[in-house]
Amino acid sequence: MKQKLQKLGLLCVGAGVGVAVSLSFNAVADKDANTNPLPIDELRAFSTVFGLVKQNYVEPVDDKKLISEAIKGMVSGLDPHSTYLDAKDFKDLQETTQGEFGGLGLEVNMEDGLVRIVSPIEDTPADKAGIKAGDYIAKIDDTQVQGMSLTDAVNKMRGKAGSSVTLTILRKGEAKPLVLTLKRAVIQVQSVKFKLAEPDYGYIRVTQFQERTTETLAKAIETLYKDNKAPLKGIVLDLRNDPGGLLNSAVGVSAAFLPKGSLVVYTEGRTADAKIRLTADRENYLRPGNKGDYLASLPKDIKNVPLVVLVNGGSASASEIVAGALQDHKRALVVGTQSFGKGSVQTILPVDATSAVKLTTARYYTPNGRSIQAKGITPDIEIEEATLNGREDNGLRVRESDLEHHLNNPNDKDGKGEASKPKAVIRPKTPLPKVDASEPDADSPRELVSKKDYQLQQAFNVLKVQQLLQQKDQPKADPAKPKAK
Repeated sequence: MKQKLQKLGLLCVGAGVGVAVSLSFNAVADKDANTNPLPIDELRAFSTVFGLVKQNYVEPVDDKKLISEAIKGMVSGLDPHSTYLDAKDFKDLQETTQGEFGGLGLEVNMEDGLVRIVSPIEDTPADKAGIKAGDYIAKIDDTQVQGMSLTDAVNKMRGKAGSSVTLTILRKGEAKPLVLTLKRAVIQVQSVKFKLAEPDYGYIRVTQFQERTTETLAKAIETLYKDNKAPLKGIVLDLRNDPGGLLNSAVGVSAAFLPKGSLVVYTEGRTADAKIRLTADRENYLRPGNKGDYLASLPKDIKNVPLVVLVNGGSASASEIVAGALQDHKRALVVGTQSFGKGSVQTILPVDATSAVKLTTARYYTPNGRSIQAKGITPDIEIEEATLNGREDNGLRVRESDLEHHLNNPNDKDGKGEASKPKAVIRPKTPLPKVDASEPDADSPRELVSKKDYQLQQAFNVLKVQQLLQQKDQPKADPAKPKAK
């Protein structure tokens, strides 16, 4: 299984450009010679158009540029997550996977000709400037975004660390565009953050699934237990606005809380190589070259400690794999709002030494056979985000089902794409409850375990109720029976 993963470079990417992807791929084996014959008439039409452009376009066009743009158009028209990676794009992708890259710190996609913010990455220039999920970028410096490709827009926002770029932002509810000048920085993404929220209760946030996420998560759990000086009574695993990342890291995070051998995710595609089953076993989450097991030294009760997983509309792909696996195994309660709904797997397929194609090759399924494609993970308990009007404005959120050319959900027989209903709903009161005004703002940058974070505080309330119920269900010792010596 490990060899198959390394060969294919199977990965589970997030919702926008700049999310982590797998770099461990080998050349794809030649396919069976008995494939479908080439479409001669269509290729003849392509060569004819190529010749017409070369001969008649108003300015000379480089052959390499024409071919490159043709490939980009061919692949990008398939679905929102397939794309052609030229030499520069492929280098950027490598930097992102390793958790360090230059730029502003934004997860973005394209909608209606504008760049839409899926999520700002925490503790980056974009996050500190107050850019929010759902914002649109209309201009980059003096250049209009409309008519620009997403790749070109991303490249224009990237630059030398320390240099400045001005973004013109359109935001729902704002009468005028917001003009923000940001200073580029080397983006070092800290994929795992944690804190002992209060005695006996831990908080772990995964911002992105990168190469070292499983290893870092294991250290975070060990530190929480050490700081608490006693077994924990509960943990909140926060996956909000986590756009996804590496598939093996999603398996590793799930494996930290599941019994060994538990099914985490399986994939279905057209080829035999695209059909795999990944379980909570070390060969499915260890990085190549690592002989030890990051999870082997974790406290034994980590497999049973009450667990709540917090998600929202920005939780995509690898985040949804973790939430779905823990939910299906009844290992955790999932709370928050409906997740993004990206249930497809992309593979990096090399074109030559410097370029590749990121191609959708499979759909993934939760252990119980659920596809979350274009639907998302439905929380067990829906907890709406608290805003000034007391409710989350879902109109600011773009999800997989909103993207052009998105794949359909194979479980969705009626084609409506409607998500299932949560078991319970917790809505914030209006006006919002008062908190200590001296506490740092929870949004920019995020303050871990802030009292202003309504969803998180409610998640801890759910966790404590779950802990009490679990304690109640445990068999009590019979005082009449003598204790074993």
